[in-house]
Parts: sequence; C-alpha cells; structure tokens
Amino acid sequence: MSDAEPRNPFTRRGFIFGAITVGALAAAAILLAFTSTGGGGSQGNAVAAPTSVVTVTATADPATASVCGLAGFEAAGTLTAAPETKWSIVGIMAAPNSKAAGPGVTDADGVRSCYAHTPTGALFAVANSWAMGSDARLAPLAVAANTAPGPGRDAAMAAQNTRSNSGVSVQIAGFKVLSYSEAEATIDTAFTLNNGTLMSFASTMKWVEGDWKAELTDDGQPPFRPVVLQSLGGYNAWSGLS
Repeated sequence: MSDAEPRNPFTRRGFIFGAITVGALAAAAILLAFTSTGGGGSQGNAVAAPTSVVTVTATADPATASVCGLAGFEAAGTLTAAPETKWSIVGIMAAPNSKAAGPGVTDADGVRSCYAHTPTGALFAVANSWAMGSDARLAPLAVAANTAPGPGRDAAMAAQNTRSNSGVSVQIAGFKVLSYSEAEATIDTAFTLNNGTLMSFASTMKWVEGDWKAELTDDGQPPFRPVVLQSLGGYNAWSGLS
C-alpha cells in the first residue's frame, strides 16, 4: 500500500446520496478503518432499544398529505425501537416495506417512492434509497425521482459516477433518528459489511411534493460523510439480512 493518503471516494464530485454504491461504501469503510483510531472491525453488542415511541401527531391536510394517499401525519417525534418491517431485496441490499410507511408506489422501472409523513416513513425512504443505489440501473432513476428539486439535484443528475466491484457487500444494520419535523428529517443509518466493519451514514430528507426526498448540497453532494463504528451502541438494531 502506498504511504500516500488514499482519496475518500465520497468527496469526489458526483458521489450523491441516491447513487452511492455498495462498492463506494466499502471503499470508504476501508479508508476510514485505516485512518480512524482502533479500526472498525469490532461489532460488539447492540444496546437494547426502549419499546416506546414518542410522537406528536396532528391531522393531515392537503399541504402535508402523502402524494399516494398513505395515512398518518406526525409534526414531530422520533423512533426509539425498530418498526415492524417486511424486507425484500432491491439491487443487492435488503429494503424495508410496510403498508403503513411505504413505499406506496413502485413504478414500471422499479423505482420506489411515496412514504408516510411520519418518522417511520422518513426512515423507510432513506433505507429504500440506499437499496436502490446498490442497483446500477435503478440508481440514476431514483436520483431523478427521489431527490429534492433544486441545484443539488441538478448537479447530481449532471454528474458522471464511476463504479467498481470491490467484492464487499453491505447491509443495513440499524438506525437512529437524529432529528424530525414535518418539513425535514435526518436519519443516521448503520451498515454492516461482510468484512466485519460497521459504518454509519447520516442522510437528510425533506418533505417535498407529498413525499420524503433526499436533500443534497448545491454541488450535488450528501451533507454528511461516513463514520466507522465500533459497535451498534446507541442505534436501534434493524436489518433484513444478517
């Protein structure tokens, strides 16, 4: 290995939230494992999540309703336990499904959209975006459909992304809700790699056009960067594949 510090693939222009691939996530994990104290190979034990879910619920109106008619609206709240979930494989990742939370629509191309205006809906939107990003065919379509309108989406769609097969697979392992309001949610997703590394990547979603859509910076980048974890402590364990 060269003594020169490797480039973080997440800092390259065009590495966008909806199209981040499993190979890129693996590359970032390897990089951060070398540059973080203590490495990233120890998973430890997940902290048991409380069973309560504290939310403030209001009645939805046309301005806050789901574009596909999913019931439920929460103006504020959080999730302190894993929601009831059915899982299916999208690309090469397990993606969550729920009649209540979404996705409420899967189009002819396989792009998933329409999530409940709740913390659970925001979580499911993030997780499904990650899964669609693991499919080279779906990723650019998902970016167009599931990114908030504005300069960030324009830059993301104009960018050219390179991909490589690292041989490292990634699955969702857990989550925590960093913040939630009726306008915006930030969800931190934990991932497990088949080389034993744990990582997290926070994502911000905006409620736009009756759905949760990814928020990007004006240059088409995600607002956060990946972090190597030593364990799932502090996260709600949540996975479709072990």
